[in-house]
Amino acid sequence: MSDFKPFNAPDGTLWGVEVSNPGSSNAMVLFHHPDGRTARKDRYAWYISTGPEARSVTGRLDPKKVFDSLEDRDLARLFRRSMLVSRAEPEPNLAIGSNPGI
Repeated sequence: MSDFKPFNAPDGTLWGVEVSNPGSSNAMVLFHHPDGRTARKDRYAWYISTGPEARSVTGRLDPKKVFDSLEDRDLARLFRRSMLVSRAEPEPNLAIGSNPGI
């Protein structure tokens, strides 16, 4: 899905939202940071469906339908529960000579 839905976070940051990785009962909602230089600031949350697809192991959510159904209040709730896509790099432990950056 190439189109992003805009979401204005409480701090005023304008995020681009997309839906991917649909399953039978969930889909990943990605919040793309406007910086765009790196994905390190992007966030994700899981959209959980209670529709008929959720009761079928062979069913799949349609990402376009999920995308179109998300309203501002849904996005705000998902954003509050979102997590960073990438984890922070570990700090070097110079006491034991460990430096993962080398």
